[in-house]
Amino acid sequence: MPLVLASASPARKKLLHAAGVDPSVVVSSVDEAAVEASARDQYGELEPADVALLLARAKAEDVAGQVGNALVLGCDSVLELDGEVHGKPAGAEQALERWQRMRGSTGVLHTGHWLVDAREEGSGATLGATASTLVRFGNPTDADLEAYIATGEPMRVAGAFTLDGLGGPFVDGIDGDPSNVVGLSLPLLRGLVAELGLGWHDLRAPGIPT
Repeated sequence: MPLVLASASPARKKLLHAAGVDPSVVVSSVDEAAVEASARDQYGELEPADVALLLARAKAEDVAGQVGNALVLGCDSVLELDGEVHGKPAGAEQALERWQRMRGSTGVLHTGHWLVDAREEGSGATLGATASTLVRFGNPTDADLEAYIATGEPMRVAGAFTLDGLGGPFVDGIDGDPSNVVGLSLPLLRGLVAELGLGWHDLRAPGIPT
């Protein structure tokens, strides 16, 4: 069954592929800052988990309007640290400042997931949920942080860290779903698919080992 991933994240695509799903990728044209600002104007202050879900929905529905006969999945991740929302850092200086706050502390990585049933024979349903995972950060030295940030990886990911990449040594542990920290909760997606009356096996692509 065709699955369209409304995200340019290579980590999300890799996760799906490892689980036997080979999605097409169509990146949304959503202005995330504008979507978030509009929601705050309408509803007031948003919880970090709500921000992730709001942006995931906007991405999925934007791409669903461009493609046909597929399930469309939008995702968005944010890090909650001391009650504040953090997406991708704007640059190296901000990444270093953020990591100096993060080290030795804990944060919560929220990933919003939104699924749109745009299949020709589908229900047209649109549904979503957010997965949240507690992350315990280690205590890397300034030298380690500067070397890590120089790789450019922190600027490409929400929260300025990865679990499955170069940032892995600086994460002491997590409580919750590890795939969620990578960018897409596979168990949560399985649950959303089940709400559409489908099984995980319906998503599996021929030729991909599972």
